[in-house]
Amino acid sequence: MASLQTSSLLFPTSSTLSCSSRRMINAAIHVPKVPRLRFTNPKTATKLVLEGLQLTDGISNTYQVAQPKHQESSNHFHSTTTTSTATIQLYAILEEVADRIEMHINVGKQRNNWNILLLNSINMITLTASVMAGIAGTVGAGTPILALKLSSALLFTAASGMLLIMNKIQPSQLAEEQRNATRLFKQIQTQIQTLLALREPTEQDVKETMEKVLALDKAYPLPLLGAMLEKYPKKFEAAAWWPKSHGVQKPSETKSRMGKTNGWSEDLEDEMREIISVVKSKDFEDYERLGNIALKINKVLAISGPLLTGVAAVGSAFVGHNDIAAIAAVAAGSLSTAVNAFQHGAQVGMVFEMYRYCAGFFNKLEDTIEATLGEQDLEKRENGELFEMKIAMQLGRNLPQLRELASKSASCRRNGTIVDEMGSRLF
Repeated sequence: MASLQTSSLLFPTSSTLSCSSRRMINAAIHVPKVPRLRFTNPKTATKLVLEGLQLTDGISNTYQVAQPKHQESSNHFHSTTTTSTATIQLYAILEEVADRIEMHINVGKQRNNWNILLLNSINMITLTASVMAGIAGTVGAGTPILALKLSSALLFTAASGMLLIMNKIQPSQLAEEQRNATRLFKQIQTQIQTLLALREPTEQDVKETMEKVLALDKAYPLPLLGAMLEKYPKKFEAAAWWPKSHGVQKPSETKSRMGKTNGWSEDLEDEMREIISVVKSKDFEDYERLGNIALKINKVLAISGPLLTGVAAVGSAFVGHNDIAAIAAVAAGSLSTAVNAFQHGAQVGMVFEMYRYCAGFFNKLEDTIEATLGEQDLEKRENGELFEMKIAMQLGRNLPQLRELASKSASCRRNGTIVDEMGSRLF
């Protein structure tokens, strides 16, 4: 009997094991009771779930039901479309600017080729006609001299006509116009890209950018007929490729401000006024003087070339009757070649256009400073320190050099003298 009890203790029965196992399972798995929620309407239940129904497990972990992805994307799309109209418009302008850059590059290359091909062709025609006229003067009367005279006269006449056309359109100047337009459109492209990278554009940004593009289109037109710039104006005029400011007030000289606001101070405004004074009295006047000289030289050369080839054509027609006619034909043809080579080989028209651009650059700098100083609300201006840095970089100077130039100009003005230094160190 004792052995049976011992065995029952050592080897429990199946009923005992089953009871104990049920107790262990009940102890291990304990599911908390979830409160019953009654939903009378399925739509109400869905709404509650989407508003953030929280389910809590036994380990105190919380899971929150998120909104569906399609609802988030629709909300994001709605908010984006209401705020990106100006951005879309600015990207559209950016595409047009890139297209204009490509057009001006291609047209500039084409017109530079015109200058090279026409220059070489006219010079070869003129030299060939001069040689024929010289040979005709040494040949006796007969059929050979008639053929030489006729060929020489025709070649000189053709050279005169081609030279008149070339002097009228000035291919070297046309190519320089397209190079300037390409560079300025690239500046607008960079400004747009910088604006899009820094902040969200506004409708005013779109309007100002469009005005810049249209003003540049007018300053440097692509077509020749009806829109080409005058190559021989009565007087030198600087290029203008920026929209003029409307209703800008003149900067007030008497209004004083204590301290700094948005980087601006009274000393900085005085510094900018001195910079304007130097640029107007030195840089602009110097390029205006050089531009007038280049214009006069170009006019004289444009008249001399066709006139000399015309004289050579008339002289070649009388070769054989008089020795002076042969001399005149050969001499005039040679001089015409030299004049043409100097005018279009040295690209006098391109030099004139370069002076127009440089003078326009200083006019634009002056307009920019005056427009900025004319804004009486300092918070609406560009940051003063940033503006000063930009002006210094455009003039090829650092900030201490710019301030030194302004102080030197102020000192010379008080002494009644003119500053002996150019404002720009770039050109």
